[in-house]
Amino acid sequence: MTDLLKAKLSRRAVLQTAAVGVVGINPALRAVVYAGGSDAPEKTEVKIGFIPLTDCASVVMASVLGIDKKYGVTIIPSKEASWAGVRDKLVNGELDFAHVLYGLVYGVHLGVGGPKKDMAVLATLNNNGQAITLSKKLADKGAVDGPSLAKLMQTDKRDYTFAQTFPTGTHAMWLYYWLAANGINPMADAKVITVPPPQMVANMRVGNMDGYCVGEPWGHRAIIDGIGITATTTQDIWKDHPEKVLGTTGDFVKKYPNTARAVTAAILEAGRWIDASLSNKNKMAETIADKSYVNTSVDAINQRILGRYQNGLGKTWDDPNYMKFYNDGAVNFPYLSDGMWFLTQHKRWGILKEHPDYLAVAKQINQIDIYKQAATASKTPVPKSDMRSSKFMDGMVWDGKDPKKYADSFKVKA
Repeated sequence: MTDLLKAKLSRRAVLQTAAVGVVGINPALRAVVYAGGSDAPEKTEVKIGFIPLTDCASVVMASVLGIDKKYGVTIIPSKEASWAGVRDKLVNGELDFAHVLYGLVYGVHLGVGGPKKDMAVLATLNNNGQAITLSKKLADKGAVDGPSLAKLMQTDKRDYTFAQTFPTGTHAMWLYYWLAANGINPMADAKVITVPPPQMVANMRVGNMDGYCVGEPWGHRAIIDGIGITATTTQDIWKDHPEKVLGTTGDFVKKYPNTARAVTAAILEAGRWIDASLSNKNKMAETIADKSYVNTSVDAINQRILGRYQNGLGKTWDDPNYMKFYNDGAVNFPYLSDGMWFLTQHKRWGILKEHPDYLAVAKQINQIDIYKQAATASKTPVPKSDMRSSKFMDGMVWDGKDPKKYADSFKVKA
């Protein structure tokens, strides 16, 4: 190793150790070890698309803090305008990876969310932290939660419009599940439109919809702006639900497996950094509020990431199930049952006409082997099982064991 290279490594090591608080092996030396062996990332600069939402934070912070360099890659975050745009750029290779909706990846893989393309989920980026917002006009008429909305829709007959962010995505599924659990059929009793997340507040302000489901900070922003109220959080629909994922194409994983592992490990470590302390969360909020990322005020972000909620009608509460990015590794594992759940809802709402081979599809998409390698590299704990059991707001339990029966069991469906 030349003296010049040693000096460069030494400077970079000091900077990265200061930024990340890394202990153990010198990160710059670790990068050299990666680069010198068969573990070297095949592609060292990667473009990762993101939508301006709080839950893009681990992608952004992996880049900003230089955690990516520790694993031999450079992450270039790319701000995108809509989920359809993210989908198209992933499919055509303009993006290498994306912060993306779980259900979008599954929809594209099966050809129901756009052009059919083999897709891959490398890790779950966050649990919880989305919300369903109702307009202030509805709240003034007494619709402040699911039961009161159902009652108003029965007594005040008109066309009601609700917005989600992508037809096969998470927000559509949370919205539909919540409406149906309150006796409202989203396919028959309301009109549902697709609106990109950063445009939700503006569209509600001009009266384009009665309610919407989206990720933060656009739920809290409606309260700050006085145009909407929080009817429910998504963690109240499904505690610790999967939300955004680190997504790419099946082709990318086959061609660049070491790069996929390195990027996953870097983002796992960034999630751990965010969840490690109050000061880290606040630093994250200040960073992603910037116009190059989410483009909003810090106060629109920093309350709900700490679990400090208000509904816009005077009610405040501390929610222990706020948005988490790591939670000792519990957040990030790409459970097969999580992916399968989205398929059950796609079947429930007629997006899928026939039952797919639920488990086979999940095994194709969720890259558990690469995840486990990245978890080892980043010292992230891994669960014992590829499946998990979850209880929903209506008492239904999902464990992935009989997906056909589960998908067909709902009274309210398409």
